[in-house]
Amino acid sequence: QVQLVESGGGLVQAGGSLRLSCVASVTSGRTFSSYAMGWFRQAPGKEREFVAAIATIAGYTYYADSVKGRFTISRDNAKNTLYLQMNSLKPDDTAAYYCAARGRFGTYYRARDYDYWGQGTQAFVSS
Repeated sequence: QVQLVESGGGLVQAGGSLRLSCVASVTSGRTFSSYAMGWFRQAPGKEREFVAAIATIAGYTYYADSVKGRFTISRDNAKNTLYLQMNSLKPDDTAAYYCAARGRFGTYYRARDYDYWGQGTQAFVSS
């Protein structure tokens, strides 16, 4: 089992930055480092969409085209923590942001391939 708790959301003006964190509590006998991790977001009235992912092996990261060059995903396995640095924010980035853990083979971009989810943290970007 993996419990995920996100934080760092808030209200920011367009062009500003936010840094999201996701702390994992792992009780499955595995380690945090053995899970691929991802960030997804869901805006009101829209489906949940992939934002970014990071593999178990450091250095392998993946981004949605809409955030590439503006967002950076990273992980600190010693702290069991996942991060999402969001820069140059736009009003279209307004959404609830969820972190997710994947402990089995699957894609990095499909929500259904992830096994565990946090409760989400809200980011609101004003114009």
